[in-house]
Amino acid sequence: MQGVWTNLSLTTLERPEPFQTPIVPPADAAKYDNQHHDRPPPVPGDPVGSVETEWYDGASLARIRGQARSSWLIDPPDGKLPYTEAGHARLVAARTRAGTADNPETRATNEQCLLGAAGVSGPPMMNGRYNANYQIVQTPAYVALLVEMDHDVRIIPLRGRRHPAADIYLWMGESVGWWDGDTLVVETTHFHPGQSLRGLGGSVHFMSPTAKVTERFTRVSPTEIAYTFVVDDPANFSRPWRGEMALNASRGPIYEYACHEGDRSLAGILAGARAMERADVASRHAAPSGKH
Repeated sequence: MQGVWTNLSLTTLERPEPFQTPIVPPADAAKYDNQHHDRPPPVPGDPVGSVETEWYDGASLARIRGQARSSWLIDPPDGKLPYTEAGHARLVAARTRAGTADNPETRATNEQCLLGAAGVSGPPMMNGRYNANYQIVQTPAYVALLVEMDHDVRIIPLRGRRHPAADIYLWMGESVGWWDGDTLVVETTHFHPGQSLRGLGGSVHFMSPTAKVTERFTRVSPTEIAYTFVVDDPANFSRPWRGEMALNASRGPIYEYACHEGDRSLAGILAGARAMERADVASRHAAPSGKH
């Protein structure tokens, strides 16, 4: 498993429109990829750093065993997460809370420089649109998995390690691993409550601290690891859900992701929200009598 790998792609956890199946026909995949490649160049006056003016390396649907994939989910077959009514309500509430700017703790973990954006830290490890790289270091007793975005490291013991007491919760959970032939199996539990809301866009999902994730890593060629995962979280989902992706060999190296807790961007987000609130109060006080 040792080496540098990437899951960079346009594929998301859940299946987006207009796709109806997990496997995308070649012509449809090429059309979808070209929509993201063939953007007109920016012109003076375009906002710098917006989605419209950025170019993403590897912006195409993922290929698994040579076939383009619309989503990582393969079970349920419809490509949608099987939320219970209560689980979906928790997702909506968490997304609403993350959009407020009342204090730093309500913001997303990547804005706090705690975990990478888009759920890249995992498990399960989702794909970002940038810095979607991982380095695996392997010894007889441990496997270390370095996530490039936000420089997170999962250290996975392979011998004689049990999960911690029920009241201990960790960022990225507590992982234990073992070998099943040539496949590395990793079981992770005890997720930090602050990690419950994960991901962006079509990969956003909500998992409870009591969830269990089982991952399988199988080296299928010199340039590919088959990565599969099962999430069992009865607190939020009516059934376990399963996905698969390819981790593709990268020339590397892993670069420093220089993010630190309490950075200036977060202070700017909070200060900007306070300025908007003051402006709103001022506009309402200035409104003519009887009009709001």
